Amino acid sequence: MNNELFLKYGCNPNQQPAKIFMQNNRALPIKVLNGRPGYINFLDALNSYQLVSELRRTLNLPCAASFKHVSPAGVGIGKALTDTLRAAYFIESNAELSPLACAYARARGADRVSSYGDWIALSDICDLSAAKLIACEVSDGIIAPGYDNDALEVLKAKRKGGYNIVQIDKDYAPESIEHKQVYGITFEQHRNDSLIDKSLFEKIVTESKPFTDDALTDLIIATVALKYTQSNSVCYAYDGQAIGIGAGQQSRIQCTRLAGEKADKWFLRQHKKVLSLPFIDELRRPDRDNVIDCYISDYCDDLLDGEGWRNYFKEKPDPFTRDEKSDYLKTVKNVVVSSDAFFPFSDNIDRLSKSGVKYIAQPGGSIRDDDVIAACNKYGMVMCFTGLRLFHH
Repeated sequence: MNNELFLKYGCNPNQQPAKIFMQNNRALPIKVLNGRPGYINFLDALNSYQLVSELRRTLNLPCAASFKHVSPAGVGIGKALTDTLRAAYFIESNAELSPLACAYARARGADRVSSYGDWIALSDICDLSAAKLIACEVSDGIIAPGYDNDALEVLKAKRKGGYNIVQIDKDYAPESIEHKQVYGITFEQHRNDSLIDKSLFEKIVTESKPFTDDALTDLIIATVALKYTQSNSVCYAYDGQAIGIGAGQQSRIQCTRLAGEKADKWFLRQHKKVLSLPFIDELRRPDRDNVIDCYISDYCDDLLDGEGWRNYFKEKPDPFTRDEKSDYLKTVKNVVVSSDAFFPFSDNIDRLSKSGVKYIAQPGGSIRDDDVIAACNKYGMVMCFTGLRLFHH
């Protein structure tokens, strides 16, 4: 392997020249098998692979991530899909899915609108089952520790043969000290090698306790996801996957609201009215995603008023009313939330309660911790203080 790789350009076309390289003449731990990945592609690739490889070590299950703009849009583990999830993710009910394919389906299905044109990371060698799912989606590229031959051929056919495929050495270990430059000034720090496992969630501070085994798995997923998400960030998780990630907001409540809205939409996509929408046969997946996103939003009238609906549906569907959505979301329970820093006000807990949140992990350390704990007790939530902040920039 070489120790440098020249890129088409940097973050933007005007930023040339651009390359990635290893210092001290070490060989790059990656190999481009197809395509020509760019600067942002590699930022997504290296951040996303760290995420899935860490989850793989902790949970001992195949893991996948869907990244956009250096933050995850979705994260999933290799847990079998229900028939409802298959329908919501546009997967045929009789399709055979490997555990790795299930992980990818969950990662892509968390926020399908945001995942359009994503970068994919797989923790395990890409098999044909996963490759067939990936082939159906609009994506910029993929990183994995290896590829089965038949899977590689499927992926190479994407984007008219230009799909970006990167292989990484699964045994690669970075140095403990990392550097970056901003405005010509070099920053140095110890890389964030904090261990995230079940022991991190032992300090429960609420009246309700303890965490269930499923909740602990989802807390690990959400918390590891935050470790590689641009801060501030909040992650909702459920049933083996992230379902809503709020990233890069200036205030905690904005993160909580943004992630909560995404989580609500994830559940609403599984409502029978959404699953039975009479799409015209030729409507592409990305268009279906956008139509569903509009249909379950407060802008449903924009979709159904006039004759524009004929561009999407065989027949005009009934509106998805606010009361119907509210009643459906009231049935949601046992959602997990993790935050990369403490909740400074109890308004975050009030918002979490509207999305069926039962289990919370956060560092703690706010001067208003007592108010936040009291709010959790009011809603019967279980919350722990991890003592671990996970800012990522």
